[in-house]
Amino acid sequence: MQPFSSSSSTSFEQTYIEARTFTSASWTFGILHSHFHEAWSLRLGTFLGVSNDTRCSLITTSETFPFPEGLTSNIAAVDHAADPRAIRTAAAARRLDELRRNWLNPHELGHWVPEIVPTAAPGEEPRQYPDRFQPRTTEAAVKLKERTLNNLYNQRRQWLFDAHARLDRAAAVTYGWPEVIGTDEAHARLLAFNLEHPAAGT
Repeated sequence: MQPFSSSSSTSFEQTYIEARTFTSASWTFGILHSHFHEAWSLRLGTFLGVSNDTRCSLITTSETFPFPEGLTSNIAAVDHAADPRAIRTAAAARRLDELRRNWLNPHELGHWVPEIVPTAAPGEEPRQYPDRFQPRTTEAAVKLKERTLNNLYNQRRQWLFDAHARLDRAAAVTYGWPEVIGTDEAHARLLAFNLEHPAAGT
């Protein structure tokens, strides 16, 4: 089982945003970053541009992808916070996120500073912005521009491979599958689940 493939490296930026927007739950972040979601996206997604970059389609990919039974998006995250499946997947997802953030924003190149918050209009709540990573030097700023998710995945580092493998094993168990399962078998099971539960929530 391959945790990631070079053919889909250009879709990770979008998948990252999709996961963060979809929900703040770590286990959902993990499912959307698993090899199973990647394979589903590649087979049901679309292609964009001259280079045929992969693209997750809302209608054909996101809305059809089946989440594990009992952990669908129409169930509040607090209702399954104690579910061991969600806990394990969330832990693996947080570790993957931590490793990637550390590579994207290494301490030797910069530091985190509070983002400037604009003054709120009368009667409105102040907007909340995440902290931003401030380069230490001009040279550091140039190096940080090269630290993107696409470049990271194209380097195919072992620690990234291991983190994805750990996440894939956790995600497989979340679906009630063996920890190690082939791509074709996993896709077939996802399709069968999708057909059996057309209104289960995604």
